[in-house]
Amino acid sequence: MAWPNIFRRGTLFSRFSHHHVVVFLLTFFSYSLLHASRKTFSNVKVSISKQWTPSAFNKSIRLPVEIWSSNHLFPSAEEATLFLGTLDTIFLFSYAVGLFISGIVGDRLNLRWVLSFGMCSSALVVYVFGTVTEWLHFYNKGFYCCLWIVNGLLQSTGWPCVVAVMGNWFGKAGRGVVFGLWSACASVGNILGACLASSVLQYGYEYAFLVTAAVQFAGGIVIFFGLLVSPEEIGLPGIEAEEHFEEDSHRPLINGADNEDEYEPNYSIQEGSAVTQVKAISFYQACCLPGVIPYSLAYACLKLVNYSFFFWLPFYLSNNFGWKEAEADKLSIWYDVGGIIGGTLQGFISDILQKRAPVLALSLLLAVGSLVGYSRSPNDKSINALLMAVTGFFIGGPSNMISSAISADLGRQELIQGSSEALATVTGIVDGTGSIGAAVGQYLVSLIQDNLGWMWVFYFFILMTSCTILFISPLIVRETCYLMQRRQAHVLSE
Repeated sequence: MAWPNIFRRGTLFSRFSHHHVVVFLLTFFSYSLLHASRKTFSNVKVSISKQWTPSAFNKSIRLPVEIWSSNHLFPSAEEATLFLGTLDTIFLFSYAVGLFISGIVGDRLNLRWVLSFGMCSSALVVYVFGTVTEWLHFYNKGFYCCLWIVNGLLQSTGWPCVVAVMGNWFGKAGRGVVFGLWSACASVGNILGACLASSVLQYGYEYAFLVTAAVQFAGGIVIFFGLLVSPEEIGLPGIEAEEHFEEDSHRPLINGADNEDEYEPNYSIQEGSAVTQVKAISFYQACCLPGVIPYSLAYACLKLVNYSFFFWLPFYLSNNFGWKEAEADKLSIWYDVGGIIGGTLQGFISDILQKRAPVLALSLLLAVGSLVGYSRSPNDKSINALLMAVTGFFIGGPSNMISSAISADLGRQELIQGSSEALATVTGIVDGTGSIGAAVGQYLVSLIQDNLGWMWVFYFFILMTSCTILFISPLIVRETCYLMQRRQAHVLSE
């Protein structure tokens, strides 16, 4: 099979300037910081649960009776755990709603302003939620719920904005590799959050929230003064202008043609004309773009599984194996390590094939086997870490690819070529639908675990992974047939 143009003559990295590197790093670490603050909550669930239960069930902290009467939110640790799951669900529902709104807002306002505002405001909410309430010994379920709703809305400004900025700077040539590596930002954020939380958890869970909130707020300030949202801001040509002169660049990885062999590129471009600003497309128009609905539904199922590991893995390790909370936090990092490697490698392979769906299908099929294996992991940290990394590779990898490279493909496909004002909207739709699925999943995970046990939770994960394959099966069949036809044509030509 002939290698695509991006991997010949060094074209993938030859046009990258220091501005591309700065944009890559700023967007990478901005979203890493947002994820670090989310990870902090999942890493301190055991400590919070103990703090919210009466002294009869809590042997770790000795407080006067009058203080216990104020923070005696739940009669048992089980009910406290269920409320923590409810908070996850509330956060994800508000996050999902916010993604649909943030995508539309991001396509109409300056992406730098929206991203910086979301980071700084979210940091303040996290600080009040985890630190101020504990220092003041103010414990109220309704107040916690309201804060977490606001936090979900503010955090939702992150992903559509950073994907749109990356899409403005990096074209589809090699997008799988670049976005595969870049999409590790969420996993790096999880690792950062776990390290920060475990390093100060001995002083109290409130300090874990304090540290991550402070770092995130500082990151928002850096974004406001340092991020360039597009090459046009400094007089460089946009990626659409460059791609018109790229060999084979007009064949998108995702397009609406049923018969891809009949696809003919449209080279209509007026020489010397400036790049025109295209009006942002509507929410309905974005939903009608080819591939948006199938990938959105598939991502709803896959993000449910991926975020369940994100929210519940440290708690599962402590609850199921009896390991210390700090040890469980550090061990859970291996799931994210697998996701980083999986997203980058699978993005690279999809660039070589010039198709995404077949790579996703193979990884998700192997993910089913990895879930079966991890559900039967023995009480051994080394074996558990290995199986966890493998599971992260086959689940976190496809999740990263759908939310980043594929979303960018969908937002810049042929039907809207030349319009950068669709990318944030499409990204918001895909990730918003995924977050709705993840929100439902977090409540179901706590419910299934409480009534049936952890093994049935893994059965549920296997079902959702299978549904992910089902939703994109038409795309898998079509793209696989295209690859086979291309292979046959290549053999005949030889």
